[in-house]
Amino acid sequence: MKEKVLVAMSGGVDSSVAAFLLKKDGFDVSGITMCFGITKDGEKPRCCGPEAMHDAKRVCHKLGIPHHVLNFSDDLKKHVIDDFICAYTKGKTPNPCIECNRHLKFQILLDKARAMGFDFLATGHYAKIRKIKQNFILEKPRDKKKDQTYFLYTIKKDMLKFIKFPLENLTKEKVRGIAKKAGIPVADKPQSQGICFIPDGNYRKFILEKTTAQPEGLILDVKGNVLGRHKGIFSYTIGQREGLGISYKKALYVISISLEKNEIVVGEKKDLKAKAFLAKKVNLLVDNMPKAASAKIRYEYKKEAKCNIAQEGEKLKTTFNRPQDAVTPGQSVVFYKDNTVLGGAIIEEVLHG
Repeated sequence: MKEKVLVAMSGGVDSSVAAFLLKKDGFDVSGITMCFGITKDGEKPRCCGPEAMHDAKRVCHKLGIPHHVLNFSDDLKKHVIDDFICAYTKGKTPNPCIECNRHLKFQILLDKARAMGFDFLATGHYAKIRKIKQNFILEKPRDKKKDQTYFLYTIKKDMLKFIKFPLENLTKEKVRGIAKKAGIPVADKPQSQGICFIPDGNYRKFILEKTTAQPEGLILDVKGNVLGRHKGIFSYTIGQREGLGISYKKALYVISISLEKNEIVVGEKKDLKAKAFLAKKVNLLVDNMPKAASAKIRYEYKKEAKCNIAQEGEKLKTTFNRPQDAVTPGQSVVFYKDNTVLGGAIIEEVLHG
């Protein structure tokens, strides 16, 4: 019997080509689209609205495979949106795509796939899973520009054997070429951008609509001098320069945010640098975390920074060889050894000085 693969299909070109390649390789393929109950369309294409579900259905029809739709709106609110709002109101900067992968795609959806009798869950992520003897490891894909392993570190180690990333050895250009040659209807569809549940991209407005207004407070410089007042700490993030509402002889950036004091501290570019931090909610993809590795503290960073890692209870202390800019509580740190993803965690406390 053919091995069965359930492909998470967003209606985009990547997941569509993933399904096409798996069918071509002889798997028994079905597509599934996660319905998040988002009805408003913004200016940018999104991966989970009504149009996306329609596109996924069209692709499945073209490929001759079944298409399923499951309602994940309650799960999105519980595991992603509520976490997003809570983090910002505590002065942290969350990454909702990571939490979506952690809870929805590679936990709830993967469990459903296995319960439905599928051998594997596949997605259109640019990442690679490699088997070495009896171990499965997560690695960077061939296309380093599209590497999405930063968003995937939350997958449980024992779940890797049930997951497939068919685009692991392809570039984005090659994927579009395959889609055009195969006549896949979304071959030229633009890449989705932004946060799917905030169509207009205004997260401050979104949070205000979902919560009570936060009190204003003081904006201080690094020496404790009052420079102005902030509009609620949820409106700010580490490294922010614009929208501070204060004038100064030099450019100022948000250096730290204190929920307890309801204060924001700003400083110059040099004050943004930090050499160490503590991280929580650790997920390891290897048996043991080495003492030295490389770390990425933001997806946009092109290169990882060399660091030392030490266990402190249930947390990891990371110390960089060279200070890094804008280490941000709420964001994730992901550790690498060459192309291998070692694991990651959520930054909790920045250690300045």
